[in-house]
Amino acid sequence: MTALDLALRWGNVLLRGLHLIAVILLGAALLGAPQSGRHFAIAVAASGFAMFALDVWRKPQHLREAAGIAVLVKLVLVGWLALDDSVRLPLFWIIVAGSAISAHAPARFRHALVLRRNKII
Repeated sequence: MTALDLALRWGNVLLRGLHLIAVILLGAALLGAPQSGRHFAIAVAASGFAMFALDVWRKPQHLREAAGIAVLVKLVLVGWLALDDSVRLPLFWIIVAGSAISAHAPARFRHALVLRRNKII
């Protein structure tokens, strides 16, 4: 393992930890803690986008897989959640449920190519 691989691996671990903290704080704010849900939604989106960017940088095919497309959908939903107070709580639970399913589905589903390249012969 190269130094770059090691740095990327630990960077990803750190980002995932920060992302989880942001998700927990967002959930707490949405359930009544005296915090700003918008700020935590932005933190969830920023950390999620950073993790996604690292994944795509290391494996560009991730953009065409079910897991990569699921992340794009989640990022759009988190953006919506950050902008619209009226849908925050239902969107939060939809995103959490979708995340659990997409993250823990069998590998053959997560890594299935949804978007295929057209081959010109």
